[in-house]
This record gives sequence, C-alpha cells and structure tokens, in this order.
Amino acid sequence: MIKIDINKKLHGASGEMNLDIDLKIQEGDFVALAGQSGSGKTTLLRILAGLEEAQGTIKVGDEIWLDDTKSLPVQKRKIGFVFQDYALFPNMSVEENLLYVTKDTLLADKLLAITELSELKNRLPNTLSGGQKQRVSLCRAMMNKPKLLLMDEPLSALDPNMRTKLQQEILTLHKEFGTTTIMVSHDPSEIYRLSSRVVILDNGKILNDDTPKDILLKTSGSAKFSFEGEILDIIKVDVINIAIVSIGQQLVEVVVSEDEVENLTIGEIVTIKTKAFTPIIEKIL
Repeated sequence: MIKIDINKKLHGASGEMNLDIDLKIQEGDFVALAGQSGSGKTTLLRILAGLEEAQGTIKVGDEIWLDDTKSLPVQKRKIGFVFQDYALFPNMSVEENLLYVTKDTLLADKLLAITELSELKNRLPNTLSGGQKQRVSLCRAMMNKPKLLLMDEPLSALDPNMRTKLQQEILTLHKEFGTTTIMVSHDPSEIYRLSSRVVILDNGKILNDDTPKDILLKTSGSAKFSFEGEILDIIKVDVINIAIVSIGQQLVEVVVSEDEVENLTIGEIVTIKTKAFTPIIEKIL
C-alpha cells in the first residue's frame, strides 16, 4: 500500500494554487493521472520521486519516504522514472545504459528481450528511432525492480502505431514485475488500455477517482475529461459549423454553434471537453 497525504503551493494554469492530495494506492495498481495542464500531475510525480519538496506524508509499505522529520533521498527511494525526453546517456550503448543502474546482465537481457531490443544492445542512442529510445528508457527504469514506476506522458511524442505497440510492452512489464505504476496521460485510449484506476486532478485537487470504464464512458454529470488543442480552421458544411482542432498528433472535428463560431479564432488554444459522447469546445481564458 502506498499512502500519499501531501500539500504544496504551486503556480498553476489559473494562478497560485495548493496541491492537496490524499490518496491510497494498492500494491500492483496501474494508476493513470489525468486533468488539464497545470493541474499538478507532473509535480505530484516529482514529489513522489523526491525531486521536489512538499509538506505531509508519503508511506510506501512499511517505509516512510516523507514526513515532518525527514525526506528520503531520491537514490534511496526504489523508483523508476520514465521521462518524455528519454534522458539516455548518449555515449553509452543500449546495454550500458541499463547496466549503469545495476550490474545485472541477466535482468538487462530479459528486459531487452521483452521489448525486442536484444539485437540493438550495442547501439548508441543517437542511432535509434524515437520508439526504440523510449523502450530503452523504459527498460532502464525497470532495472532496479522499482516498487513504484512513474511515467510522465512517456509516449506523447510517438506516432499512433508505435504508441499502441509500446503500450502493450508497458503493460507486459507492469504485470511481469508486479510493479505499482503511476502514469500521467491525456490519451483516453491509452488510459483505458493500461490503467486499472484513473485519478483526475483539477487545480491541485482530486476531482474524480474511479475505474477507466466509469470515467471514460460516463453518460451523465459534468465534463470529466478535457484536452487542449489549436483551432486550425472553422468551416461550414451545409448548415453545420465545424472546427478543425489539432490535439497532439491528431486532428479532431467538432461541431460548433453559430454563437461559438463568433467567439472562436483560428490559431487560438482551446479545450475540448467531453460529456458522454458529445464534445464541448471552450476557450482557454
């Protein structure tokens, strides 16, 4: 069991806010953190990793990582952290990047085999594709058999086909090692495919905490998911206005009313919120 009860003052998307999290996570869970940019997701990961300070308590099993008297150093927290930018050592081969964590060649070979990287183990990172680099980063994070694997949008820079492939490999490693995993993601399909639980943050607070099915397929109540995107065009098809919005690597068509058209401008950043299966488009103030 991981018990998190922390708070920290932050400057969020809407100004100063208080990150105030009270959360219990069962061993072996795969938790997806979602919510608008600036809601505190990445900061929460960094606090768990010991990369940022906070007030409160973090307890992992019987071990105290944070309380009023101490904060366990990063190197003593048994975590794996997968970043968006891979963070590999450029002068080391794939295998050397893994063995830098711990000199366990059997584990390194096993991880490389699971992620289909065995034939590339002597290559340098700059000779690899983005997907291959991210697999190396994932393997390296698993080298110390972490109690807690933290991932901050690890697949956001990859094309859809590669994302799907790596999602399966992440799930395979998660199950193989029985690791508790917390992942920041804005991708509903990724969240649904990987996680057993979804925690939605809003302005530093937990807005919702439920299963992926109950959150992603919710058919009533207020909007629970929102995605930022850029308006590329607004076109009229017969009597319908359609906004073309770029979200990540995908283009989304959203039907908008005449009143909404008057308030939207090509090139501005908006949020698209979903309520059941009807997208709602709103300007970011």
